[in-house]
Amino acid sequence: MDFSWLELYSPRYGPEWGSGGIFGLKYHRGLLYYTVAFEAKANFINIREGYVRRYNFELVGPLPTSGGDTYNAVEAVDDFIYFGGWVHAPAVYRGRESGSLATISFVNKFSHVHVYDIREDSVRLLWKESLHHVTDWVGEVSEIIYDEINDRLLLARGDGMINLGVYQIDRRGGSYKQLSSRPAQKGSILYDHACFDILENWVQGVSGIQCIDLVENKLKTVYFGDLAQRSVDGDSVESPLTGVTASAYGRFFLFVRGGVFVGNPVDESIESVKFVRMFDFVKSGYNARRTMAKPIGGGILVAFNAFTENVVKPTNDFEKMMFLATNTIVAPSLLVYITPPTARIVGAFGARITGIEIVGDKILLAYNTMANSSRYDAQPIDGGYRGIFSIPTSILNSPPPPIRIKILGTQVDNKTFGGIPLAGYREAKMVIRASKPNKLKIFEYDIGLPSQQAFEDQHSLNNGKNIIDLHSYGNSIVSFKFVEPDPKAVIQIDLM
Repeated sequence: MDFSWLELYSPRYGPEWGSGGIFGLKYHRGLLYYTVAFEAKANFINIREGYVRRYNFELVGPLPTSGGDTYNAVEAVDDFIYFGGWVHAPAVYRGRESGSLATISFVNKFSHVHVYDIREDSVRLLWKESLHHVTDWVGEVSEIIYDEINDRLLLARGDGMINLGVYQIDRRGGSYKQLSSRPAQKGSILYDHACFDILENWVQGVSGIQCIDLVENKLKTVYFGDLAQRSVDGDSVESPLTGVTASAYGRFFLFVRGGVFVGNPVDESIESVKFVRMFDFVKSGYNARRTMAKPIGGGILVAFNAFTENVVKPTNDFEKMMFLATNTIVAPSLLVYITPPTARIVGAFGARITGIEIVGDKILLAYNTMANSSRYDAQPIDGGYRGIFSIPTSILNSPPPPIRIKILGTQVDNKTFGGIPLAGYREAKMVIRASKPNKLKIFEYDIGLPSQQAFEDQHSLNNGKNIIDLHSYGNSIVSFKFVEPDPKAVIQIDLM
């Protein structure tokens, strides 16, 4: 299938924080849908018949609009594509009212759900909601799941100030109802349940998983408690902010900043939910966030992004810490193919991958060169270069790409870090330039089902350059911990 017609979207009008991306990437019955945010341009490309419909969210409110979707809220049922998110209609850029600090108004920010009829080539607004407040907004729609048992759409809402949780509407836009008041961002079907994260605090990260019984309409919750007790390497994780979810192998996968929770939240007496550390760089924004996790070949293809969100103009100590964390790039964005007990890196890319879709023997990847930014970093244009390109599905069984990961001692302190999949690499080494003698713990594990506790080794470090061969750990995942903090250390991991 020829995708040479796919566009590159340069910076254009779209008042918001930094850059959005291409979201909702969905191929269904010969039609490719995606929304370009922050420009609020929904695209419906009928590949078979060769025509394109573009929609600017004018059914929500007056033009010019901005936003659209930044979490990939999309679902396909029969001849219909349901897409949601949020949109400013019209957009209001307030400008630089306090020196260099720029803001936007949220007075016209709406959460929304639309439906596109493939046969009729028509768009219809099913539902919208707004707080009409300058600085606050209602919960964005960040996930849409079709519940075929009850013929309804389940909506996750976790980004906003009010009206958060899990909601339902029917496929005509009626029967709007809250099913859970616990904030949720992403979810997936597991058996006859729909499971979602619980994100009650954006600094502390996820606190549990909630599942709706689609037969009895009952809500079940699992709260994590002490994360170190759930972690296969025995240590906790800082700020496990929600990334994406997936369902496979009869388990729920909740990807967060620092790794993935895996298990059966419907009934932990069968298998408890464990935390598997992956790409945890502690004081870093690296995360499987604002992206997708896609089933392919029976496994899960997911992106871990290097530059999803950032702070440009910090105004307090917390924002200064976040400035360093989000703007220090430790690794490229990576595509990871998870086929337990193995997780394998299959692709390395730029700032972030915002969408993944499978079309025949091709994998479509939506990308962006810029991040979402923070509250005083508003601008009248979307500052990213966004596009879609295709790669062959054969990468799933090809040699992994060479990558370098570079971490500062100040980022990791005395916390456990890493979670690097080594599968497929012929050479793997770690170079530590230490400022003092020390010891390094190495934890070896996999993403086994059920997950087992990690094996631990310990290496002595000298002042200066230390080289540790990681190739001996084979196809495992490895994480690390300094016995004593070394803020002056520089850690480099080379995979070839």
